[in-house]
Amino acid sequence: MVPNSIDQLIITTITNKKQSLFLFISLLFLFLLSFNGASIFSVNIPSLGSLHSPEKLSRKSRNLIDLSSSSPLKQNPVSDHTTSPEIKPPTVGFAGDQTNFVSVPFFKHRRQEAVTQNPDLNPNVNINPNRFDIESEMRSEMGSEKVFENSNKKLLKMLAGIRSSRRGDNFPTRVKQFFNKKNETTSLSSACHIRFFMTWISSLNSFNSRAFLSIESIFKTHPNACLLIASNSLDSIKGRKILKPFTDKGFRVTAIAPDFNFLCKKTMAESWFSRLVRGHIRSGIIPLGQNISNLLRLCLLYKYGGVYVDTDVIIMKSFTKLKNTIGAQSVDSYSKKWSRLNNAVMVFDKMHPLVYKFIEEFALTFNGNKWGHNGPYLVSRVVARLQGRPGYNFTVLPPMAFYPMNWDRVRVLFRSGKNETDSRWLMAKYEQIKNQSYALHLWNKQSRGFGIEEGSIVKKILLDHCVFCNISTTDYMLATSVQD
Repeated sequence: MVPNSIDQLIITTITNKKQSLFLFISLLFLFLLSFNGASIFSVNIPSLGSLHSPEKLSRKSRNLIDLSSSSPLKQNPVSDHTTSPEIKPPTVGFAGDQTNFVSVPFFKHRRQEAVTQNPDLNPNVNINPNRFDIESEMRSEMGSEKVFENSNKKLLKMLAGIRSSRRGDNFPTRVKQFFNKKNETTSLSSACHIRFFMTWISSLNSFNSRAFLSIESIFKTHPNACLLIASNSLDSIKGRKILKPFTDKGFRVTAIAPDFNFLCKKTMAESWFSRLVRGHIRSGIIPLGQNISNLLRLCLLYKYGGVYVDTDVIIMKSFTKLKNTIGAQSVDSYSKKWSRLNNAVMVFDKMHPLVYKFIEEFALTFNGNKWGHNGPYLVSRVVARLQGRPGYNFTVLPPMAFYPMNWDRVRVLFRSGKNETDSRWLMAKYEQIKNQSYALHLWNKQSRGFGIEEGSIVKKILLDHCVFCNISTTDYMLATSVQD
């Protein structure tokens, strides 16, 4: 009986060991399954930098137009599909010269950190790439809201005064006389070969050398052009002194105080402006002058047709072959389709339906609290909707045409090379801009504090497109000082 008991004990022990082994294996499998499940169902939280990078934002919920340089560049009709969630984008057209837009590699050692960006902000806000506190940066850039509200009230008072007085009543007559002015040397009527428009809502004392250089570049590339600056402050004796160096050389430039009633008439801006000056529209915390300029440029183009340029744009090539054109500011890095347009440079015929839609969008969706909402974002919204509808013939040019360097890299344009490799890159970039770009936007909001270094891209371009090349702009500005 004893041997049987021993055998039974051995069998029991072996059985218990097997059970323990199976239990261990089971626990091991349960642990592995739990770990795998956690990795599958875990939430991936991206870093703040990647979440707000311009590249991510540009791909988010946008209707894009193809800017691939591989396809032939033609002018295509654009149409309106406001309810369709997916819009088939047309191929981007290119009017005029068949310029080949090629890129210069941006060296790895020169790449900048992704700049954080709020989708409701215009990129023309100076944001420190080393910080992610967008709200504090915006407050730092814009100052206190109260300051801008007070400034907006002053401008509203001025606009209401112009509206109630008769100062602007002769605006259409003066504009007509300017455009049809006789040539003083031949005594013959000399119609403008091309019409340029600018706006200047600020004071005379803030008229800076960059605005002066921008005017120089217009007449360097278009000596037979007419430039009309819609401005209340420049339409004065002191304002004419600022422009006198150009008129003394025979260039046709003038400043005329705008008549908003006339310019907005028979558009949706007419009732909007009336409600604004009566205090029925909140101007918001964004400087009202900026939004008035956004509207004024559209009304000038719709009423007269021509070219609008900001005062921080350097013109580099003739615009005579461009027709009904607007430029892309940025392109999606994956799809190669535009992610944002800009309204700093626009070329449109008189009473063009797209410009009418821009004005309509301004009046219907005005928001004085969102940076860029009534400017770059506005033209982007409208163009994204107007696809496939007959009658809206226009061209979207790639960034290289007007915005060859984006706002977050504009510092590159103002500095000289740090070393031989850097200098070669800057020279290649200069040649690319010189050969391919119609204009160069200097992004004053970001670059106004930058000095122009010797050998920099901006220095070379300004020397290429100056009119008063043997004397500094500062000397001219001092000679025509607005101070009493």
